[in-house]
Amino acid sequence: MGQGHGWEGVVLKLMRGKDFALTVTGTEDVTEHCRRVHFADGGLLAAAGVHPTMWVRIWFPGAGRPHQRAYTLVDPDPAAGAFAVEFALHDGPASRWARGAGPGDTVRATVQGSAFAAPDPLPGRMVLIGDRASVPALNSLLTALPEVPATVWLETQHDSDDGLPLRIRPARHEVRRLPREGAGARLVADVRTALPGLIGDPASAYVWVACDTVATRTIAQFARRELAVPKGRLHALGYWRP
Repeated sequence: MGQGHGWEGVVLKLMRGKDFALTVTGTEDVTEHCRRVHFADGGLLAAAGVHPTMWVRIWFPGAGRPHQRAYTLVDPDPAAGAFAVEFALHDGPASRWARGAGPGDTVRATVQGSAFAAPDPLPGRMVLIGDRASVPALNSLLTALPEVPATVWLETQHDSDDGLPLRIRPARHEVRRLPREGAGARLVADVRTALPGLIGDPASAYVWVACDTVATRTIAQFARRELAVPKGRLHALGYWRP
């Protein structure tokens, strides 16, 4: 680990996280609340490999100490040694850094803990539940398993979130966009109503949930306890705290 990561860096080093220097090669605004930053990867992809939903921890300066946030890679290209990261623009050190980032700027990233195992056998339908923070991961799943029909819930917070790019194939993928209401309660209620009719045999289902921690936990408990979706057919990870 490089110096200056503080106690979080020490913990990640003990957990055998590997550090890489990322260099900004360009930026683009996806929506008014989402900025995509393109990076040269500093050898990260060649060393770590690539899998769907792959994420890294990126370190940002702020308030006299470094802060780390986890981000899913967008379009990782090992041959080119490049990928992008999409930043939700709100208050915080990561968003402030992304707003001002330009070619030649550098940050450090730690690879530790990211993994993915494709459902085996493949399900008759995937059920993917997320929000704007998990759009890169949703897209990686839709791209990696194009033969599997999917129902996608996308919870939105801004009108411009309707412009977030989902890599859907209309013949195979159904998207249900709904605004965030009741601190995620509307999403939870909608999923609880529709999920039983979508998954079919729980043993062959595949349910992937990554939104706020409370909604994610509630949906995962419903799928596991009330619908009997096996542990190996359910992925749930809270991406942020409300």
